[in-house]
Amino acid sequence: MSASVTQSWDELTEGLWRQNPTFVMVLGMCPTLAVTVSGVNALAMGIATTLVLIFSCLLVSLMRNIVPGEVRIATYIVIIATFVTVVDYLIQAISLELYDALGAFIQLIVVNCIILGRAEAHASKTPPIPAMLNAVGMGAGFTLGLLSLGIVREILGAGKLFGITLFGESFQPWVVMVLPPGGFFVLGGWLLIFAWWARRKEAGGAQS
Repeated sequence: MSASVTQSWDELTEGLWRQNPTFVMVLGMCPTLAVTVSGVNALAMGIATTLVLIFSCLLVSLMRNIVPGEVRIATYIVIIATFVTVVDYLIQAISLELYDALGAFIQLIVVNCIILGRAEAHASKTPPIPAMLNAVGMGAGFTLGLLSLGIVREILGAGKLFGITLFGESFQPWVVMVLPPGGFFVLGGWLLIFAWWARRKEAGGAQS
């Protein structure tokens, strides 16, 4: 495998595991805990954030040699806000019910530290293609994190998955799972699993 392909693969997969926004860097916790009461909400928020992340990082990368350092953060916020507005209107056009379920968290993508952090730490110093690949990986990692919470909370809290009933009438939903404490419980469980897996890999590498 050539060095360029290896580098591209590393850019794409960085956000999926090594620097997963939810389970490793623990970023974007507001939408992670607030909108993951169902798989549909989690998937929609993940896709919306990913789209904003990709196009924002692309434009920041293209403008990296033009924007003065003194106004770079303000410029990044304007760029991100522009794409958030586009995504906001797209979701309204697709489904008003979904838009109401996601609430203000669509607009709050503007201040999501995952997007602003990638713009400042990576896209502003990287050519367009690697910046986009990294953004795709980070967005996919964030979507994976949201889905991991949303699926567990919907199954246990409503007995459904993406709105489809999984169990019979005798199933008693765990109501706490669709309440704020449920988000913390499930997030804590996933963080434990990721920490255990990371330690296991480290131990395996040390033994080899």
